[in-house]
Amino acid sequence: MEANPRGIPKAPFVDNVGEYLKTDTVEATLRKFTEAVSKYKFMENSKLQQRGSLEQKIPEIEKTLAMVEYLAEQRGSSEPVKTMFEVNDTLYVHATIPPTETVNLWLGANVMLEYPLDEAQELLANKLGIAKKNLGDTNEDLEFLRDQITTMEVNTARVYNWDVKQRRAEKEAKNA
Repeated sequence: MEANPRGIPKAPFVDNVGEYLKTDTVEATLRKFTEAVSKYKFMENSKLQQRGSLEQKIPEIEKTLAMVEYLAEQRGSSEPVKTMFEVNDTLYVHATIPPTETVNLWLGANVMLEYPLDEAQELLANKLGIAKKNLGDTNEDLEFLRDQITTMEVNTARVYNWDVKQRRAEKEAKNA
């Protein structure tokens, strides 16, 4: 079975319903298609949450990287850096940062490490690149999933309509 680069299976398109139903009943096929649609929708919801998380994370990484780059530029100066930093969404505090060669970065899971400025820049640039790539992959997956959901919904409608047509033909043949 075909799949996209991250392993999401491609939905088959049922071109000839009569041929496709030679191996299974209409009810079983409709059940299988409905189950596939719900699986694709579950994956879509998961990817939407992942995209939201990445869209929140990327600006934070960019702000942190910009600050580390600024501190690196000011490295040779003896003047302290005066700034305001965000404590909470609406709360900022004035700060005076003496000339420094290191910064502390939150890595997550309540872990903070001290890095030399150059290493911090490299780490943040790497994390930013990975996050942007993951966001691109997630958007690509969402587009792929929407296509698969549409394909499966079309398949469901085609099988259902074929079944209605067959029943009508059988009824007419019986009445004739």
